[in-house]
Amino acid sequence: MNQDWSAVSDAIKVRLDERGMTMTDLASKSGVSLTTVRELVHVLNTRRRQPRTLVALSVALGWPADHLGTVLRGGRTGDDPRHDDPVDVRGELRDLRRRVEALERAVDMTS
Repeated sequence: MNQDWSAVSDAIKVRLDERGMTMTDLASKSGVSLTTVRELVHVLNTRRRQPRTLVALSVALGWPADHLGTVLRGGRTGDDPRHDDPVDVRGELRDLRRRVEALERAVDMTS
């Protein structure tokens, strides 16, 4: 079976950045050792992993449980940049910014 550990590494790094998480945060949230997280992020050791490791990391990163397993096997996921229905990240960020500003105004009015 062909395994693309570099794709797993890339997916984790991008998601950590999107979520503002560190490898330590991910290790803590997933219950996976920091050493294992580092090995995966830096593609230091591509030994066979327990499927539950990738499941725990996927869930901790806010993905479906099988996400990183699919990435490892070279499958396409909803977060794949080649996906036919890309997410409008800038639009979503603008929407979130508007919501935060509205909440801040509401808090200022009650103070």
